[in-house]
Amino acid sequence: MSARAPLHHATTGVGALIAQRQLRAVFQPIVDFEDGAILGYEGLIRGPAGSPLETPAALFARAGEERCTASLERAAARTCIETFAGLDCPGKLFLNFSADALRQLTAASDSALALFDGPIDPTRFVIELTEQSAIDDLRNLAPVVDALRHAGAQFALDDYGTANASLNLWVQLQPDVVKIDRFFIHEIANDALKFEAVRAMQHFAQASGARLVAEGIENAADLIVLRDMGIACGQGFFFGRPAVEPLRTLAREAREAIRADHIAVFPEATRSAATQPAGGGSPAGKMLVRAPALPRHATNNDVLDLFNGLPDLHAVAVVEGETPVALINRRAFMDRYALPYHRELFGKKACLQFANAQPVLIEQSMTVEQMATLLASDDQRYLADGFVITDSGRYAGLGTGESLVRAVTEVRIQAARYANPLTFLPGNIPISSHIERLLSHDAGFHACYVDLNQFKPFNDQYGYWQGDEVLKFAATVLADACDPTRDFLGHVGGDDFLILFQSETWRERARQAIEAFNEGAQRFYAPGDRLAGGIHGEDRHGNPTFFSFVTMAIGCVHIAPGQGAQHSSDAIASLAAIAKRRAKKEATGLVVIDGSTSAALLPTLGAKPGEAGETGEIASA
Repeated sequence: MSARAPLHHATTGVGALIAQRQLRAVFQPIVDFEDGAILGYEGLIRGPAGSPLETPAALFARAGEERCTASLERAAARTCIETFAGLDCPGKLFLNFSADALRQLTAASDSALALFDGPIDPTRFVIELTEQSAIDDLRNLAPVVDALRHAGAQFALDDYGTANASLNLWVQLQPDVVKIDRFFIHEIANDALKFEAVRAMQHFAQASGARLVAEGIENAADLIVLRDMGIACGQGFFFGRPAVEPLRTLAREAREAIRADHIAVFPEATRSAATQPAGGGSPAGKMLVRAPALPRHATNNDVLDLFNGLPDLHAVAVVEGETPVALINRRAFMDRYALPYHRELFGKKACLQFANAQPVLIEQSMTVEQMATLLASDDQRYLADGFVITDSGRYAGLGTGESLVRAVTEVRIQAARYANPLTFLPGNIPISSHIERLLSHDAGFHACYVDLNQFKPFNDQYGYWQGDEVLKFAATVLADACDPTRDFLGHVGGDDFLILFQSETWRERARQAIEAFNEGAQRFYAPGDRLAGGIHGEDRHGNPTFFSFVTMAIGCVHIAPGQGAQHSSDAIASLAAIAKRRAKKEATGLVVIDGSTSAALLPTLGAKPGEAGETGEIASA
């Protein structure tokens, strides 16, 4: 039987495949995002085609049963190297090894380092540490990595973020390359948590000097997000599947995605913003007043002495051990003590006699939303008495009603700047950030300011609850009109929205939004008002007025590619607001002005429609 003769698949083991050289190498390209060049290939192993051991999972599972995993890894590497050299492939070759196989590869008694004495220069190797087995002792692995580098190869962590690829390995082994596991890459364009996880890896890579490779890229949207984040390289089916004949140039779709003029719309973690404290840290902890407490057997005289000694203390907690059991408000206590003979009668009595035995307790870990429920509750004692702050149930200190109101208000205002609490759309800070990204990349876009005509009369007539439903409907309509990978939708506040369109079909999308909203908004009116075509009310001067249905107006500013240096985010927002005011006067509800001619005339643009700066193109229905 020749070395490449067919085998009986049902009885062939891994050892026989190795001995008879029946393993096959396939290669998947690794791409540089800067210019779309293929910088190297990952060499992967396959068993005989059509056999039960064709896939690597089946191969390594059988090798584990036969206790020849390390032998399989060395044979796989040898096969990949020989095939790679025979194909005369350019760039680096990435090879996979477990920790055990790496130790054997660099052992003094093992001649396996001759692997690097073959037809490929050792400097073209990148040795990937796989997650196949746990690493018991990193101290024993560090010399192995040093030996690989001494031979000229680079060292990489594979599948980072799962299994055994941990931050501990990254810190101690200081890899040259870190390959991010596909779990974090797949659908990163639509997953804010994956986006933040990869961004954290990116920060650490910059600090450590490692180069990141994103694994598992399967679509253009994910690629463009990674590119715009600053990730250097990637691999995945979008570039090419593992193949016997390595891909030499990227397909047109992949090349176009890498060179795409538009920038990615980063996913925003907006829904949790309102529940988090501004600036990090515990909101309850920021309200904490460090104050002494009294034991439950303390007397009223003890309370008086404490208040006299600490004139700024608004209350004192009574504890049993470390558990708060009551709260004594300073003002109520001192007013009672001012009564005739009160001290003589009650001074030596237990302080619990005049204490609030059911104080309001706030745990330090409580979220802003949980704290905000106190503001809406029927029990408002905390406004006068203050409250007790606990740490895992133990007394930590005090807080005041004023500090609670202030903390909740500040955090909600700050959160609303990042995410609107009604629609959960990005707020002013993410909007400004995205405009700055567009300008810095000189990307062409249309900034569209969206407003609702006749919304205030509707709100006055039907109430804020129904008004909020109209705003949520507007947000849904606008979101449906956007391409989430190209178009950024934000909620400025009230009935004002902003879309930063990069879609070439932006005009059709804007028209679609206007038509869909104008038709759908009528369902929020009572049947009689629908028949009448609107509602009766009063204008700002108190005069009886008839108001037609709520409709949508969109004013657009066009910023052409390469004009970013001429504008600022504030100027673009101002221009869009001017366009919006003009759009409110147009029957079609859509007006476009040219940012290149309008920016210099910004102070005068708002005066009269049709003056310099307007393109003269008012969109028709």
